[in-house]
Amino acid sequence: MEAQNSQTEVRKKAMDLLARREHSEQELRQKLKSRDFDIDDIDAALHALRQDGLLSDERFTESYVNHRFNAGVGPIKIRFELRQKGVAESLVDEFLEPFAGRWDELMQQQRARKYGQSIPADYAQRMKQARFLQNRGFSPESVMRLFR
Repeated sequence: MEAQNSQTEVRKKAMDLLARREHSEQELRQKLKSRDFDIDDIDAALHALRQDGLLSDERFTESYVNHRFNAGVGPIKIRFELRQKGVAESLVDEFLEPFAGRWDELMQQQRARKYGQSIPADYAQRMKQARFLQNRGFSPESVMRLFR
């Protein structure tokens, strides 16, 4: 009976977290571990949530990519963040792929929003803008293409 109560508590806490926003399985596991739940109870609860369709790395990845794209973040940074959250590389590829033709346009929008429409002639200013874009997660190649 004690184990069942513990599993119920784990599931309840996991559902509380999922009600706020989608989580990757690894992210949810870490949050539950930090609350000192038993590992076996955590695994059982996560398995049940997956079976019930309440926990989905696919849904999390899709939501995360859309959110970060709309926030003006580039593909390199999004890929890194998802890797940190334990999302499989194949899922990352699958959900970044639909945005393939839109990264350059997003990068130009981010540069223009921060620095205005005209590209500076001054080398130091161009490098400052290039660093900004690379820190946002855009590849050095695409950033250099923008300044040519």
